[in-house]
Amino acid sequence: MGVEKFEDLIAWQKARSLTSAIYQATRKGEFAKDFGLSGQIQRAAVSIMSNIAEGFERDNPAEFHQFLVIARASCAEVRSQLYIALDVGYLAKDDFDHLIAQAEEVARVVSGLRTYIAGKRHEKK
Repeated sequence: MGVEKFEDLIAWQKARSLTSAIYQATRKGEFAKDFGLSGQIQRAAVSIMSNIAEGFERDNPAEFHQFLVIARASCAEVRSQLYIALDVGYLAKDDFDHLIAQAEEVARVVSGLRTYIAGKRHEKK
């Protein structure tokens, strides 16, 4: 049995977990008071899982591939913003290390899915 809905995608599941972790981190301490950074990193995390879902529902490999490109870019945005949060003291090093590892894993899984979809896209030509 294959993937029938976007919720079945491991990439989406991992992006969902990352998004939850980002929300938890941004609700604590000084991070919660920085509405600009906390809102931006939350939106970037939401963008990852949303683009995976939207691309899947397009039911078109070329479009799905493009949405995965956007999802991976949003993952890079999350990672960049995590560095800011670390640098300004909003995240302890251990929390940062955990979140950055989680974001890197999401990026790897999205990249793998993107490579798979690219192959499917070329098969249809």
